[in-house]
Amino acid sequence: MPPSKSIEYCVISAPFGCLGVQTEFVDSSLMISKIDYLPPNTVLSPPGNHLAKAFSMQCDQYFKNASTVFDLPLKPTGTVHQQKVWGAAQGIGVGNTRTYGEIAKQIKSGPRAVGTACGANPYPLVTPCHRIVSAQGLGGFMGEDNPGFYRQIKLWLLKHEGAI
Repeated sequence: MPPSKSIEYCVISAPFGCLGVQTEFVDSSLMISKIDYLPPNTVLSPPGNHLAKAFSMQCDQYFKNASTVFDLPLKPTGTVHQQKVWGAAQGIGVGNTRTYGEIAKQIKSGPRAVGTACGANPYPLVTPCHRIVSAQGLGGFMGEDNPGFYRQIKLWLLKHEGAI
């Protein structure tokens, strides 16, 4: 029987700001249901369950070594198209990038649709859509609702991984 508090949210520190992670029980299994990039001035909130603690530890490992592989249960979500894009992103190795157009050809879609799916990614960092870039440069990131902040995170991640 899951505990009475089935959804928890914590905020941990990251080199580029903070990360928020939401965990919840799905069919009696604890899963990550959302990851947010948050500004550096966000109030920290320590992990309250074993999965959030594992996420925090894997993030610490990743920030020390970009080759760290995230191995966390993620709540199934997204359309079939989004899942194809996110699966393609998972196939891009650390230190590498692919363009929106290359991913579009791979999954028989359009570059803009790939970009839209990347912007809807509920698990940034774990599902590395930051490795998908524009043919002319960095490209957009996270739907551009805060382009400067998210662009800086994308730059930090790609530099950390040795892709730029």
